[in-house]
Amino acid sequence: MTISTDDAWQDLIGISADPPDMRDKCEQCKRPVVVCWCSALPQPPLAVASQIVILQHPAEEKRSLRTALMLQLGLQPGKCVVYKGKRFPNTRHSAELQRVLDSPQTLLLYPSKESVPLEEIERSAGPYNLVLIDGTWPQAKAIYASSPALHRLRQVKLIAVGISDYIIRTQPTEGCLSTLETAAQCLAVLESQPELRQILVRPLHALCKYQLDNGAVEHQSKEFLMKTNQYPKPIGKRLSRLLNYSNTVPLEPQSLSQES
Repeated sequence: MTISTDDAWQDLIGISADPPDMRDKCEQCKRPVVVCWCSALPQPPLAVASQIVILQHPAEEKRSLRTALMLQLGLQPGKCVVYKGKRFPNTRHSAELQRVLDSPQTLLLYPSKESVPLEEIERSAGPYNLVLIDGTWPQAKAIYASSPALHRLRQVKLIAVGISDYIIRTQPTEGCLSTLETAAQCLAVLESQPELRQILVRPLHALCKYQLDNGAVEHQSKEFLMKTNQYPKPIGKRLSRLLNYSNTVPLEPQSLSQES
Protein backbone atom coordinates (compact mmCIF):
# COMPACT_ATOMS: atom_id res chain seq x y z
CA MET A 1 0.00 0.00 0.00
CA THR A 2 1.32 3.43 -0.95
CA ILE A 3 0.89 6.32 1.48
CA SER A 4 0.91 9.74 -0.08
CA THR A 5 2.96 12.58 1.29
CA ASP A 6 -0.25 14.52 2.06
CA ASP A 7 -1.66 11.61 4.10
CA ALA A 8 1.57 11.25 6.05
CA TRP A 9 1.63 14.98 6.74
CA GLN A 10 -1.96 14.96 7.98
CA ASP A 11 -1.14 12.08 10.32
CA LEU A 12 1.88 13.96 11.62
CA ILE A 13 0.12 17.23 12.37
CA GLY A 14 -2.67 15.31 14.07
CA ILE A 15 -0.32 14.11 16.80
CA SER A 16 -0.69 16.05 20.02
CA ALA A 17 2.40 17.99 21.10
CA ASP A 18 1.76 16.90 24.69
CA PRO A 19 1.82 13.24 25.75
CA PRO A 20 -1.58 11.94 26.87
CA ASP A 21 -2.16 11.86 30.61
CA MET A 22 -3.25 8.29 31.29
CA ARG A 23 -3.75 8.71 35.05
CA ASP A 24 -7.27 8.56 36.45
CA LYS A 25 -8.34 11.99 37.66
CA CYS A 26 -10.81 13.10 40.30
CA GLU A 27 -13.89 14.66 38.72
CA GLN A 28 -14.02 17.33 41.44
CA CYS A 29 -10.47 18.62 41.97
CA LYS A 30 -9.16 17.44 38.56
CA ARG A 31 -6.03 16.03 40.18
CA PRO A 32 -4.74 12.47 39.74
CA VAL A 33 -6.72 10.22 42.07
CA VAL A 34 -3.60 9.24 44.01
CA VAL A 35 -3.04 12.88 45.06
CA CYS A 36 -6.70 13.90 45.37
CA TRP A 37 -7.43 15.95 48.50
CA CYS A 38 -11.23 15.94 48.28
CA SER A 39 -11.63 13.57 51.23
CA ALA A 40 -10.33 16.39 53.44
CA LEU A 41 -12.98 18.87 52.27
CA PRO A 42 -15.74 19.77 54.75
CA GLN A 43 -18.87 17.73 54.14
CA PRO A 44 -21.26 19.29 53.45
CA PRO A 45 -19.61 22.48 52.14
CA LEU A 46 -19.63 25.26 54.72
CA ALA A 47 -22.44 27.80 54.76
CA VAL A 48 -21.12 31.30 55.48
CA ALA A 49 -22.73 34.73 55.23
CA SER A 50 -19.69 36.40 53.65
CA GLN A 51 -18.62 36.04 50.03
CA ILE A 52 -15.01 35.74 48.89
CA VAL A 53 -14.24 37.33 45.51
CA ILE A 54 -10.84 36.35 44.08
CA LEU A 55 -9.27 38.51 41.36
CA GLN A 56 -6.74 36.12 39.89
CA HIS A 57 -3.75 36.99 37.73
CA PRO A 58 -3.71 34.74 34.62
CA ALA A 59 -0.32 33.30 35.60
CA GLU A 60 -1.83 31.76 38.73
CA GLU A 61 -4.07 29.46 36.69
CA LYS A 62 -0.99 27.69 35.32
CA ARG A 63 0.35 26.74 38.72
CA SER A 64 -0.14 23.05 39.50
CA LEU A 65 -0.93 23.41 43.23
CA ARG A 66 -3.65 26.04 43.17
CA THR A 67 -5.41 26.43 46.52
CA ALA A 68 -8.27 28.71 45.41
CA LEU A 69 -10.13 25.61 44.20
CA MET A 70 -9.88 24.13 47.69
CA LEU A 71 -11.69 27.21 48.95
CA GLN A 72 -14.38 27.06 46.25
CA LEU A 73 -15.11 23.40 46.98
CA GLY A 74 -15.02 23.90 50.74
CA LEU A 75 -17.75 26.55 50.69
CA GLN A 76 -21.32 26.42 49.45
CA PRO A 77 -21.69 27.27 45.73
CA GLY A 78 -21.45 30.99 45.05
CA LYS A 79 -19.61 31.81 48.28
CA CYS A 80 -16.24 31.92 46.53
CA VAL A 81 -16.06 33.24 42.99
CA VAL A 82 -12.94 33.68 40.86
CA TYR A 83 -12.44 36.26 38.11
CA LYS A 84 -9.31 36.14 35.94
CA GLY A 85 -7.51 39.09 34.41
CA LYS A 86 -4.93 41.83 34.82
CA ARG A 87 -7.48 44.65 35.14
CA PHE A 88 -10.84 44.61 36.91
CA PRO A 89 -13.53 44.82 35.83
CA ASN A 90 -13.20 44.32 32.10
CA THR A 91 -15.58 43.47 29.27
CA ARG A 92 -15.15 39.72 29.78
CA HIS A 93 -16.41 39.83 33.36
CA SER A 94 -20.04 39.47 34.31
CA ALA A 95 -22.18 42.32 35.55
CA GLU A 96 -22.13 40.60 38.94
CA LEU A 97 -18.50 41.65 39.50
CA GLN A 98 -19.39 45.28 38.85
CA ARG A 99 -22.26 44.98 41.34
CA VAL A 100 -19.86 43.63 43.96
CA LEU A 101 -17.33 46.40 43.36
CA ASP A 102 -20.05 49.04 43.62
CA SER A 103 -21.44 47.64 46.86
CA PRO A 104 -20.78 49.48 50.15
CA GLN A 105 -20.51 46.00 51.71
CA THR A 106 -17.36 45.17 49.77
CA LEU A 107 -13.91 45.18 51.38
CA LEU A 108 -10.52 44.84 49.68
CA LEU A 109 -7.68 43.04 51.42
CA TYR A 110 -4.68 45.13 50.42
CA PRO A 111 -1.78 46.83 52.23
CA SER A 112 -1.93 50.61 52.18
CA LYS A 113 -1.86 53.57 54.52
CA GLU A 114 -5.66 53.55 54.45
CA SER A 115 -6.00 49.87 55.38
CA VAL A 116 -7.65 49.14 58.72
CA PRO A 117 -7.37 45.85 60.61
CA LEU A 118 -10.05 43.41 59.49
CA GLU A 119 -10.56 42.58 63.16
CA GLU A 120 -11.84 46.15 63.69
CA ILE A 121 -14.58 45.99 61.05
CA GLU A 122 -18.06 46.09 62.57
CA ARG A 123 -19.30 42.54 62.06
CA SER A 124 -22.92 43.38 62.87
CA ALA A 125 -22.98 45.58 59.74
CA GLY A 126 -22.29 42.55 57.52
CA PRO A 127 -22.41 40.32 55.64
CA TYR A 128 -19.49 41.50 53.55
CA ASN A 129 -17.95 40.73 50.20
CA LEU A 130 -14.18 40.36 50.63
CA VAL A 131 -12.01 40.90 47.55
CA LEU A 132 -8.62 39.17 47.40
CA ILE A 133 -5.99 39.74 44.71
CA ASP A 134 -4.43 36.39 43.84
CA GLY A 135 -0.87 36.61 42.55
CA THR A 136 2.70 37.37 43.50
CA TRP A 137 3.37 40.76 45.08
CA PRO A 138 4.45 42.42 41.78
CA GLN A 139 1.38 40.96 40.04
CA ALA A 140 -0.93 42.14 42.83
CA LYS A 141 0.50 45.66 42.70
CA ALA A 142 0.09 45.77 38.93
CA ILE A 143 -3.54 44.63 39.14
CA TYR A 144 -4.30 47.24 41.79
CA ALA A 145 -2.58 50.03 39.86
CA SER A 146 -4.49 49.25 36.65
CA SER A 147 -7.91 48.83 38.32
CA PRO A 148 -9.33 52.19 39.49
CA ALA A 149 -12.49 50.45 40.73
CA LEU A 150 -10.41 48.82 43.47
CA HIS A 151 -9.13 52.18 44.73
CA ARG A 152 -12.64 53.14 45.83
CA LEU A 153 -13.12 50.12 48.08
CA ARG A 154 -12.62 50.10 51.82
CA GLN A 155 -9.22 48.51 52.39
CA VAL A 156 -8.46 46.10 55.20
CA LYS A 157 -5.51 44.07 56.44
CA LEU A 158 -4.94 41.04 58.64
CA ILE A 159 -3.07 41.59 61.89
CA ALA A 160 -2.72 38.06 63.27
CA VAL A 161 -1.27 36.12 60.34
CA GLY A 162 1.07 33.46 61.70
CA ILE A 163 3.18 31.05 59.67
CA SER A 164 1.91 29.32 56.54
CA ASP A 165 1.01 25.63 56.66
CA TYR A 166 1.98 25.40 52.98
CA ILE A 167 5.31 23.92 53.97
CA ILE A 168 6.20 22.34 50.62
CA ARG A 169 6.57 25.78 49.00
CA THR A 170 9.14 28.50 49.62
CA GLN A 171 7.43 31.78 50.49
CA PRO A 172 9.22 35.15 50.21
CA THR A 173 8.60 36.27 53.81
CA GLU A 174 7.41 34.78 57.08
CA GLY A 175 4.00 36.48 56.82
CA CYS A 176 3.03 35.05 53.43
CA LEU A 177 0.04 32.74 53.24
CA SER A 178 -1.55 30.85 50.40
CA THR A 179 -4.81 32.11 48.93
CA LEU A 180 -6.72 29.41 50.81
CA GLU A 181 -5.12 30.27 54.15
CA THR A 182 -5.68 33.99 53.69
CA ALA A 183 -9.36 33.58 52.85
CA ALA A 184 -9.89 31.07 55.65
CA GLN A 185 -8.34 33.43 58.20
CA CYS A 186 -10.48 36.31 56.94
CA LEU A 187 -13.65 34.23 57.09
CA ALA A 188 -12.82 33.16 60.63
CA VAL A 189 -12.73 36.85 61.57
CA LEU A 190 -15.77 38.02 59.58
CA GLU A 191 -17.95 35.09 60.67
CA SER A 192 -16.68 35.18 64.27
CA GLN A 193 -15.89 31.48 63.96
CA PRO A 194 -12.18 30.82 64.68
CA GLU A 195 -12.58 27.14 63.82
CA LEU A 196 -13.24 27.97 60.15
CA ARG A 197 -9.56 28.39 59.39
CA GLN A 198 -8.62 24.93 60.57
CA ILE A 199 -11.54 23.30 58.78
CA LEU A 200 -10.93 25.00 55.44
CA VAL A 201 -7.17 24.33 55.31
CA ARG A 202 -7.47 20.57 55.86
CA PRO A 203 -7.14 19.83 52.11
CA LEU A 204 -3.86 21.77 52.12
CA HIS A 205 -2.64 19.69 55.05
CA ALA A 206 -3.59 16.51 53.18
CA LEU A 207 -1.71 17.67 50.08
CA CYS A 208 1.42 18.56 52.04
CA LYS A 209 1.35 15.27 53.97
CA TYR A 210 1.20 13.26 50.76
CA GLN A 211 4.09 15.20 49.27
CA LEU A 212 6.21 14.85 52.42
CA ASP A 213 5.45 11.12 52.63
CA ASN A 214 6.72 10.76 49.06
CA GLY A 215 10.03 12.55 49.27
CA ALA A 216 9.23 16.26 49.46
CA VAL A 217 10.96 18.34 52.13
CA GLU A 218 9.73 21.20 54.28
CA HIS A 219 10.58 24.67 52.99
CA GLN A 220 11.46 27.72 55.03
CA SER A 221 10.72 31.23 53.75
CA LYS A 222 13.42 33.18 51.93
CA GLU A 223 13.32 35.68 54.76
CA PHE A 224 14.09 32.95 57.32
CA LEU A 225 16.91 31.53 55.18
CA MET A 226 18.52 34.93 54.78
CA LYS A 227 18.25 35.74 58.48
CA THR A 228 19.98 32.43 59.28
CA ASN A 229 22.58 32.80 56.50
CA GLN A 230 21.23 29.77 54.64
CA TYR A 231 19.95 31.45 51.47
CA PRO A 232 21.96 29.90 48.59
CA LYS A 233 21.61 32.72 46.04
CA PRO A 234 22.54 36.40 45.82
CA ILE A 235 19.70 38.61 47.03
CA GLY A 236 18.14 40.35 44.04
CA LYS A 237 16.94 43.93 44.09
CA ARG A 238 13.25 42.98 43.97
CA LEU A 239 13.49 40.54 46.88
CA SER A 240 15.56 43.04 48.87
CA ARG A 241 12.91 45.75 48.35
CA LEU A 242 10.19 43.31 49.33
CA LEU A 243 11.90 42.33 52.56
CA ASN A 244 12.64 45.94 53.47
CA TYR A 245 9.03 46.87 52.73
CA SER A 246 7.66 44.01 54.82
CA ASN A 247 9.62 45.29 57.80
CA THR A 248 7.86 48.67 57.64
CA VAL A 249 4.41 47.91 56.17
CA PRO A 250 2.48 44.70 56.97
CA LEU A 251 2.04 42.94 53.65
CA GLU A 252 -1.18 41.12 52.87
CA PRO A 253 -0.36 37.42 52.79
CA GLN A 254 -2.33 36.41 49.69
CA SER A 255 -0.65 39.10 47.62
CA LEU A 256 2.71 37.51 48.29
CA SER A 257 1.81 33.86 47.87
CA GLN A 258 3.81 31.95 45.32
CA GLU A 259 0.81 29.93 44.19
CA SER A 260 -2.93 29.98 44.35
